[in-house]
Amino acid sequence: MSPPASRALSAMTGEADPEIKSLVSETARRLNDQLPHLARDMSDLLAHRIDKLDSDGDLVQLLLASVDANIKTIVHVLTNHIPIEHLQPTTAAVEYALRLAQRDIPGNSLVRAYHMGQDYLIQRVYGEVQRLGCPAGTQLLVLHHISRVVYQYIDWISLYVIDAYEEERKRWNNTRGSVQSSLVHKILSDQPVPAAAFEAETGYRLGQFHIAAIIWSPDSSTDQLRTLEERARTLAVRWNSCGPPIVTAIDRSTAWAWIPRGRSAEAIDMADVRRFAEDSGGCRIALGLPGCGTAGFRRSHAQAQAARSVALASPSDRTPLAVGFGDQGVAIVSMLAKDIDETRQWVRDVLGQLAVANEHAATLRETMRTFFRTGENYARTAELMHLHRNTVKYRMNKVFGEGSTPTSYDRMDVALALEVCHFLGERVLHQPDQP
Repeated sequence: MSPPASRALSAMTGEADPEIKSLVSETARRLNDQLPHLARDMSDLLAHRIDKLDSDGDLVQLLLASVDANIKTIVHVLTNHIPIEHLQPTTAAVEYALRLAQRDIPGNSLVRAYHMGQDYLIQRVYGEVQRLGCPAGTQLLVLHHISRVVYQYIDWISLYVIDAYEEERKRWNNTRGSVQSSLVHKILSDQPVPAAAFEAETGYRLGQFHIAAIIWSPDSSTDQLRTLEERARTLAVRWNSCGPPIVTAIDRSTAWAWIPRGRSAEAIDMADVRRFAEDSGGCRIALGLPGCGTAGFRRSHAQAQAARSVALASPSDRTPLAVGFGDQGVAIVSMLAKDIDETRQWVRDVLGQLAVANEHAATLRETMRTFFRTGENYARTAELMHLHRNTVKYRMNKVFGEGSTPTSYDRMDVALALEVCHFLGERVLHQPDQP
């Protein structure tokens, strides 16, 4: 542990009165009952209020994991009155700090996240303490005790993760190709980079067609960069590229790549890409469409990012290992996923009772989605879903006959809402008990 973190732990104050400690434990237990929603609400707040924390779906999920782990630790400390100096930082909190360092996201964003999270948690604590029903003076003592413990925890953990962040920044800058990475990021941020200078430094020509790929490993516990770079090069050979790809590391389990295509604007067969991903030990791939020149370099990458956002937002059984921006439904779903709250409400408006998160609605949604995808062909739908044709007709009659979907929306709206549900799952659905 670093000296600043050790000094922070020496600031512990004396023991609280047994009655106050009991009420603190009760408050913590009430917070524990709200944990999944509390962590989700806090991580959503941080992602939207702090710049760059919502720049990538993978980072958002890591943020949620870190917030969840920190809240659980605080609740555990408050419930059982564990001294802060007995704690060890959670793996999720440290991993999130390392990932921010690898992504060039400023360390002050991490510090702000901890302090904003502290403020949000204390506000929630205040509401729970008010509901204890004890005298105002006692409530004040309970709040004081909890605030002191939360402050000590945040002071300790933030010092620890910032130390980890700084060490990782130094290591990361020394291990990746800093000149190449810097030029790639300048291109992507629309800064002026002469094509000749870019080619001289990287060996990659901008004046051609490119297909951008994002390759990542679900296993972020070890450094996967060499493996990911090898896969990018194998893909380039497999797709008859006109030269080696340019590859830059984003973090230890994610790489960005561009496959040079010369004069060919032909898209890549996604079925072949999926076979490659399945044969490559479970790596995941997101692809953009072919783009030409510097603008095409940027646009294809933006499309690959959008495809990846859909893959990360979808339940693991909904999307294959490789997803392309040109895949049916991916482009529009990636745009709707940028505002989940509005999209969730729109899906409910369009699908009505079909937007409920239960097995019955899920069965009708998937049947209806397949029905629309086949051009409303009962026989083809039955074949794809391994059902009897009459079963498909029964389900469709059930949907339209019982008015499960509002009649004010046309079938194009319904078909799109079904695609959104398929890709984004419960993130856009309503629980059965929600009003």
